[in-house]
Amino acid sequence: MAKQKEIILDIAKGLAYLHEDCRQKIVHLDIKPQNILLDNDFNAKVSDFGLSKLIDKNQTEVMTTIKGTPGYLAPEWRSSVITEKVDVYIFGIVLLEILYGRKIFDRSQPEESRHLLFVFEKSWEQGTLLDMVDRQSEDMRIHSTEVVEMMKMAAWCLQTNFKRRPSMSSVVKVLEGGMDVESKLDYNFIDPIIQETEDGDGEYFTQLSASLLSGPR
Repeated sequence: MAKQKEIILDIAKGLAYLHEDCRQKIVHLDIKPQNILLDNDFNAKVSDFGLSKLIDKNQTEVMTTIKGTPGYLAPEWRSSVITEKVDVYIFGIVLLEILYGRKIFDRSQPEESRHLLFVFEKSWEQGTLLDMVDRQSEDMRIHSTEVVEMMKMAAWCLQTNFKRRPSMSSVVKVLEGGMDVESKLDYNFIDPIIQETEDGDGEYFTQLSASLLSGPR
């Protein structure tokens, strides 16, 4: 679990730097496993800024065309007005992918389990959060309490209302033990506009024009 947590912390620190420490706020918009590079020591680096958007420090939001990868799109994209909280939402999905050891959409799973957010939401309702944790990792099962806390942090990041999501600097503080996860979380992650459709690679799509979106690289 220590190595997975280090990777997650590296990603969080990278996004916090982009959002808060640069001259202009940089919203990456396309955080996904393919865009996270690991060196020989498994230090993680955020890469591929082809879809990123600059936001002036005095701006709270920006209007832009839909950008990102199907399956990782935050609900607020329907209005095309976004903030850095889009990246926070995507981070929550990537965090779940690391903890569960699977992609956001997996066609090999039974129909009711193909989308990871459905699995996570159902697991929370039934009190079975650990049942789908990476079954190949004995270490993760040993550290089950810590894994559940990280799942709660993922839920915090995945709030449908972007104003309820934490900043990435707050996520870093939680990972480093400096603060606690928000206690009142909404585990209803599935936005009403989302429909399940798939491309040839089993990716998850929303009711948005695929021609505007980034495909897997």
